[in-house]
Amino acid sequence: MAMHLKEVPEFHCTINLVPSLLMQLHGYTHENASDRHLDVSRRPADSLSESDAQFLLEQFFMANHDNMIRPYPRYWELLQKRGGNEPAERAVRRFSERDFRDLQVWHNLTWMHPLLFDIDSDLRAFLQKGQNWSEAEKSWLLNKQLDVLRQIVPLHRDLMQTGQVELTTTPLYHPILPLLWDKRSARQAMPGCTLPKHLESYKEDAVLQLQRGVEYFERVFEQKPTGMWPSEGSVSQDIIPAIADCGIEWIATDEEILAASTNGWVSRDANGHLRHPELLYRPWRVEEQGKSLQIVFRDHALSDLIGFQYQRSDPQHAAHDLLGKVEAIGRAVEPHNGGRPALVPIILDGENCWEYYADGGVQFLRALYRTAVQRPGIRPVRVRDSVREAPAIDRIGQLFAGSWISHNFWIWIGATEDHTAWDLLHQTREFLKQAQLSGRFSAELLAQAWEEIYIAEGSDWFWWFGDDHSSAQDSLFDQLFRKHLKNVYIILKTPYPTVLDRPIGRGAARPIHTEPTGFLRVKVDGLRTYFEWINAGRYISSSERGGAMTQVTQGVLREVFFGFDAHRLLIRVDTAERAIDDLKEIDELRILFSEPQQTEVRITGFRQGTLTGELLKNSQVISQPGSVEAVARRILEISIPLADLQPAADRRLEFHLEALSNPQSIDRAPREGLLSMAPPTKDFELLMWQA
Repeated sequence: MAMHLKEVPEFHCTINLVPSLLMQLHGYTHENASDRHLDVSRRPADSLSESDAQFLLEQFFMANHDNMIRPYPRYWELLQKRGGNEPAERAVRRFSERDFRDLQVWHNLTWMHPLLFDIDSDLRAFLQKGQNWSEAEKSWLLNKQLDVLRQIVPLHRDLMQTGQVELTTTPLYHPILPLLWDKRSARQAMPGCTLPKHLESYKEDAVLQLQRGVEYFERVFEQKPTGMWPSEGSVSQDIIPAIADCGIEWIATDEEILAASTNGWVSRDANGHLRHPELLYRPWRVEEQGKSLQIVFRDHALSDLIGFQYQRSDPQHAAHDLLGKVEAIGRAVEPHNGGRPALVPIILDGENCWEYYADGGVQFLRALYRTAVQRPGIRPVRVRDSVREAPAIDRIGQLFAGSWISHNFWIWIGATEDHTAWDLLHQTREFLKQAQLSGRFSAELLAQAWEEIYIAEGSDWFWWFGDDHSSAQDSLFDQLFRKHLKNVYIILKTPYPTVLDRPIGRGAARPIHTEPTGFLRVKVDGLRTYFEWINAGRYISSSERGGAMTQVTQGVLREVFFGFDAHRLLIRVDTAERAIDDLKEIDELRILFSEPQQTEVRITGFRQGTLTGELLKNSQVISQPGSVEAVARRILEISIPLADLQPAADRRLEFHLEALSNPQSIDRAPREGLLSMAPPTKDFELLMWQA
């Protein structure tokens, strides 16, 4: 993103850099730090151990398949050779030395940003070669990777010094400050929720994480930050003085915190329309114990458009759509804003969403930045400049304790696994406090041990515990969290409790949907008839386990039921209220099949209330008029002839649904991945019979 900003010097914005990320970058570029992925990448392909080879097959395809593997024929060929769920120890026999070396290269190459290939002709030529690289060429790429890492901090420093970008910080190891201060603050949003056994405050840790985060930022960038993104946008009234004492002038969080802090005075209805929008698009002031901060609240609907929807739209149209919405906010708000400009904060993780864009987001970001500076109704600004030019005149009486996700702390303290992790942290911290009081250990050893505690207080460990988020690395996160706690004992040469050898997580991730258990007997009439769909597979958008991203705004596709009878694929969509009303804003619903390939169903006529469906193969309509049925009333029901669909008997049906409007994608089900089921066989009901 910083490289994109360099292309458009007139575009001003704010970038937050977490201190622990900066520390990791410094480790790689100045201290010869490494990791298992890098170690195995460096190893000559003819010297790989069995363990290394299996690691390559398990880990080196972890990238977005559609955008980061499929476009490259050799990488895609290697993925096909790897196979689906086959154990790596069996698949490894199919790979040659050349295959392994190409895989080592492709895994490292695909994570390099498209802009790098634009500006570096040698790197571009390396990419175009595509396969059959030598060990020397592989080493060249890995050295080039380090060169890129060395450019990151200087590039951001340059953007800051020219005044184009405001750099902000976060507490050192990214902890949830309100929970360190008082775990009971979780009950403001979740009254009566179960909490960990140990509820003692770690106020001093919160203060230290703040102070050291600011100090590290100043050491790297040679000036103090004026703004802060509290980890996960997590705030509470209690933490205001500690943040202000670090010289921070402003912080940011999500709009739902403002809604909760004003008793719903600023809030959205079920359709996403804002009540009193002029109060959202301005800074506010919050005060505690004579200390004061300004605070801005992100528009989470606009932020989620970039994070979750625009990747499926034409990038030019998406950029203009976003800027059009910003201009509309300005026109609506400024007459009620006392002559002050509307401040529209769009805030999202700057690293997570771009792999879902076909080109890494290049066309969208270029269009967004270049067009924004040309629109007379829009001025891209650094937050610092905005809150200094038009400081807050409104004051929040009591800042609600919550995060940027659903204005609560559920993700980090709500699940039983979270409780276990917090209690293990507490047990280890109490051991360290007693060790410190004993006088038996040097200040240097104690400082090392405390560092392990501060690392274990980071929010991301707790993000991956519980049922709300999952990744292929869940067990690794679990292991690393416990490793940092073990290190406290190891540093002080004391046996650690055996409970730290026991995984906290419960193992396998829950699937995102259930599968059909029997033939369906559905009349396509749009009426909610319970027994028609009792044997269907079911996907619920609100229960989908997220990865590194979480969407705050609810989409229009709330639940999807799917199954079949002997002749038809049957799909049902439930919305928030009545499908016939809720879907009037969409132009088209598409059912896009990954298997059978090049197949899709398009349903139109939602605005008129009379639906028409057609099935296409290779973009050509092959269905007879009326053969694809669709009716929207209380629910939307769809039937598709299996004879037209032509599913392969030995392959699973795989598909997703997408709602489009003008012609932008506004929702997808599932948000990530596919709905999947085996096609029916003649003896399906006999095999699936159940009492």
